[in-house]
Amino acid sequence: MAVGPRHQHPDFVVMHPRRGILILEVKDFRLSTLIQADKQSWTIHAESGPKTIPNPLEQARQYAHQVVNALERDPQLVQAEGRHRGKLAFPWSYGVVLPNITRAQFDKAELAQAIEPHRVVCQDEMAEAVDPEALQSRLWDMFPFGMRGAMSLPQLDRVRWIMFPDVRVPVQGALFAAQASEGESDDAEPELPSIMRVMDIQQEQLARSLGDGHRVIHGVAGSGKTMLLGYRAQHLAQAFHDENGPQRKPVLILCYNEPLARQLASVMSAKGIADRVHAVHFHKWCRDQLVAFGQTLPPHHMPVEAKMADMVQRVITGVERNQIPAGQYQAVLVDEGHDFAPEWLKLITQMVDPATHSLLVLYDDAQSIYDRARKKNFSFKSVGIQAQGRTTILKINYRNTRQILQTASLVAAEYLYPHAPPLRGSLPPKGADPAWGGPAPDHLLTAEDKDEDGIPMLKPVSCGRDGEAPLIIRLPTLRAEAMHMVELLAHAHQDGHAWGDMAILCRHHQDMYLCANVLNRRGLPYQVRDKTGQFDPTADTIKVLTLHASKGLEFPVVGLLGAGHMPAEGEDEREEAKLFYVGATRATHRLILGMGGEGRFGARLAG
Repeated sequence: MAVGPRHQHPDFVVMHPRRGILILEVKDFRLSTLIQADKQSWTIHAESGPKTIPNPLEQARQYAHQVVNALERDPQLVQAEGRHRGKLAFPWSYGVVLPNITRAQFDKAELAQAIEPHRVVCQDEMAEAVDPEALQSRLWDMFPFGMRGAMSLPQLDRVRWIMFPDVRVPVQGALFAAQASEGESDDAEPELPSIMRVMDIQQEQLARSLGDGHRVIHGVAGSGKTMLLGYRAQHLAQAFHDENGPQRKPVLILCYNEPLARQLASVMSAKGIADRVHAVHFHKWCRDQLVAFGQTLPPHHMPVEAKMADMVQRVITGVERNQIPAGQYQAVLVDEGHDFAPEWLKLITQMVDPATHSLLVLYDDAQSIYDRARKKNFSFKSVGIQAQGRTTILKINYRNTRQILQTASLVAAEYLYPHAPPLRGSLPPKGADPAWGGPAPDHLLTAEDKDEDGIPMLKPVSCGRDGEAPLIIRLPTLRAEAMHMVELLAHAHQDGHAWGDMAILCRHHQDMYLCANVLNRRGLPYQVRDKTGQFDPTADTIKVLTLHASKGLEFPVVGLLGAGHMPAEGEDEREEAKLFYVGATRATHRLILGMGGEGRFGARLAG
């Protein structure tokens, strides 16, 4: 676990809001390991002969001072006045754990001359039979007498942000920002942000302790699933490299959405691990498999949908006939698993190296906007995913403001919450749930709506972040709507948003070209995500995408063009509601809804 700006690796960091921060160094020496010990250094028996190392307490002290120096740079973590002005506003200390030396052995060897006895936890003081409160007292006794103070919850988040870079929640496109920019030294001191977003405790524990085997994470939109996937991919690439020397096989990230795949690939490239972590969308991966192993591609004249299905089947057949090898990857991570057909998941499962058995599937049925998976009743077990007892649920939405999430839910609730009472037709007051008008229940649907693996579809719970109410515009034509929306984006740029912070999402492909025409006439930088292959998700341009193509992405400012025409006559209202929900929840700060038209969604927002 890397700690602080210098990325040091103390063995344990204990944090408690009322007690402070405690850095612990663990040494598994036996008494027979020691040759000599004093307050500066210890000499021990090593495989190559006697070896001198720093005193473990001194090592812990240095770690602690590096952490404290980093924390004291933050004005919100130090005392603002008095004789301790500029010093941490809460206690901190350090100590040593000796799991193979008892207290009696410690005393008999007179180790107290080399290390302060109250700063040590010995073997017999941490056994299972020991009263937890007694062990806790040992830890608290390591703090200097008279050091006072407590951490508020906002301070605790700031401490975690500074100490543990891996738990930072970055902007989309960075996922896990590099610890130091190219050419920047470890000593550089970047400006501390006023707001530091970090994973919640559940996310952090999950990211650090997923373990081996097959894993499934069910999470609502905006709950940090893709962030966890990025962290996991980086962790696995490093772990495989450290444990086995040069990595024999790559890690594979698969998702359905091509723009998301590009985004993830750019992140892995920025991390310098693109050679070890391959991020690609599913159908491109299938084509690459056919080409690499000399299999015939589908005929060019086939319709696109039929061609894609045929290509997948050719890969499945190739694996069955051993013409395409199984077990090609040390680990496989699947984003947007809810959009994968059962036979796709079965194929992907076979690509995991049996020696590692490392598979992670991220899933949210409320965002499943393709019917291929829902047409067939299946369980994860039936497609080879052995995740019973290893499934995690993430319910808190961190991406959207409370107002954006309420609006998205208000439109979609009738279709996604079939067992809930009718909506009231207006946005609920702060603290109320958009569908029920009271406290939010735990789940989106009732027990009868659980999937085949017993996991209920999830109703998102807002993290409580407030922001602007979504702006609803009602104009007679789509062109007028697009022109007004583009002007609002220009104003957002004047407010400080980069062009790359913005996206216009359209229900139909032809609407994208209408937007492109308006943007071009207005002279604003933009990119249309179509089949030309020129789309760069990292460019500082306004992105123009379909609602389908926006899955997995997020932008601070989002406009939904033509949402007021949804659902069109003859379209499945429930599926259109999911599509609207996906689009609206792409916005992290500002949402603009084009609600002209005769669709039911516009009428619902009108109350």
